[in-house]
Amino acid sequence: MMGGYGSGMGWSWMFWLLLIVGVLLLAGLGIWFFSAGGRRGGSAGSPDAGGTGLAGRGGAPREILDERFARGELTAEEYQERLKVLKGES
Repeated sequence: MMGGYGSGMGWSWMFWLLLIVGVLLLAGLGIWFFSAGGRRGGSAGSPDAGGTGLAGRGGAPREILDERFARGELTAEEYQERLKVLKGES
């Protein structure tokens, strides 16, 4: 007798190796998917051609204007002027 180690024991290491590799791949893909998920919509930290972080953003123009004013990218005068343009009060 071979002590319960039949002829199939030679392939069991392959099963465990593939199982471990598969679990690691799934974990890596899950981490990548959830960490990149926030950047797909064009978060404020993502780079774009203009460097404003607003690429691909679905927000309304007023929201973008408010955010830029809140970040200090616009002065109060610029904000008021652009707000008038958005409202159509040229």
